[in-house]
Amino acid sequence: MKNLYFIFLFFASISVFGQQPSKNQIEELTEQQWQHGLSLLTDIVSMPNDAVFPEQIEVNLAWCENQFNQRGYTAERLKTSGIPLLLVEKKQPGATKTALFYFHVDGQAVDRSRWFQPDPYTPVLKTENEKGEWVIIPMEKLKNEYDEDWRIFARSSSDDKGPIAMFLTGWDALVDAGISPNYNVKIILDFEEEQGSPLLPKAVIDYKDKLAADIMLIMDGPRHTSNEPTLSYGARGIAEISLTTYGPKLPQHSGHYGNYAPNPGFLLAQLLASMKDAEGKVTIPGYYDGIAFTDAEQAIFAAVPDDEAAINKRLGLGRTDQVGKNYQESMQYPSLNIRGMRSAWVGSEARTIVPDIALAELDIRLVPESDPKRLLALIENHIQDQGFTILDHDPSDEERMRYPKIVKMTKSISYQAFRTPMDSDAGVWLRKAMNRAYGKEPVQIRISGGSIPISPFVDALGIPAVTIPTVNSDNNQHSPNENLRLGNYKEGIYAIISVLTEPLN
Repeated sequence: MKNLYFIFLFFASISVFGQQPSKNQIEELTEQQWQHGLSLLTDIVSMPNDAVFPEQIEVNLAWCENQFNQRGYTAERLKTSGIPLLLVEKKQPGATKTALFYFHVDGQAVDRSRWFQPDPYTPVLKTENEKGEWVIIPMEKLKNEYDEDWRIFARSSSDDKGPIAMFLTGWDALVDAGISPNYNVKIILDFEEEQGSPLLPKAVIDYKDKLAADIMLIMDGPRHTSNEPTLSYGARGIAEISLTTYGPKLPQHSGHYGNYAPNPGFLLAQLLASMKDAEGKVTIPGYYDGIAFTDAEQAIFAAVPDDEAAINKRLGLGRTDQVGKNYQESMQYPSLNIRGMRSAWVGSEARTIVPDIALAELDIRLVPESDPKRLLALIENHIQDQGFTILDHDPSDEERMRYPKIVKMTKSISYQAFRTPMDSDAGVWLRKAMNRAYGKEPVQIRISGGSIPISPFVDALGIPAVTIPTVNSDNNQHSPNENLRLGNYKEGIYAIISVLTEPLN
């Protein structure tokens, strides 16, 4: 009877406050639901989700359809030339505004040999021991115990299935309390984000009317390194380049042909080294053109509580690139990154040869001020200035004899950057919601370093977009041993509840 009396008083207090539960009430709603939410999390991360394998994605897609249908959402597969998108929608009586949420369901590939658990798709609970090692503890402990620093380890636990489970948990909490948003909710689920969302830009245009909304909310990415509540008002875009240099037609004995046959590894190394100076700045003329910061923007960077000494220690860095004056300013410039290199064999398979080819994969993180086509053209011109002939195919015997230095170049633009003004109505609305949930101002990031495919929505729908990151910054996303801190999982549910109960007028 005592418990029933408490529950009666709790829900009565919510009715007094209308549709806006207080910080304490949000915490109470979360406490009632978080273990149910963990069952959703362990369920969703147990499904392999590498978009290279469409059969894996179909399982995830069907799971999402089922979960949202159970909650009264309509669900529609938006057909593309490949893997579809999933649009789910929940209309609210009398609502005049619509929020469009974005999640992605696919994950990075896994190298099972580097995961310290039996299976990356079988979630485990871990705690950190005195040596700083993460050790498995029984998942059953969560029935009676809780430590905010315990973590769930599994592929996509943070990027981006954890936020999906947070949303479903927060929604269930509101339904149980008889609370609903005063706006319509649409959710677009992307199943190829880790592959660059190649079909999304066209799909957004094709289904523009179905996706129409007043604001876009992105549930992806980590919080600030302080792990304080965070809002991010933009994200860099991304473009890719592949460069291949050529030596002999087949690998040759380095004793017989060293000093005679040009080594493609050195050719590639010299070309790449010509693109940056010792301080990490791109040396290609015009690469950073159009980027300058006002005093107000510099103040925005300074307001972010970065502890660069701690960041450097965690990353094991004795020095940093000097593109910007600090971490935040550095994120405002386009990057040029070598994401992988390969030539011949190494380690136990090493051979005394002159290799036949050397290959480098590059990515460029884009900012709104930089036209990606212009940047790619600058890079192409620079390569030609280094004496290379650029081809879009492997060279023929005739081309090998005609051109002394050949590089095969392929390039693509996945999507552009986006940035929403911090003082926009969207920013004001979200800060109100976050203040109510956490009782303090969130950390505000002008543009985050990572890339998410949001610019097609911003451009096609003409709406502001803001990211609500929830997961811990040290989550190992894209790497082995990806994890989600339990404290972040709970606070992510807080954030969802606060946003869903903030009136959108």
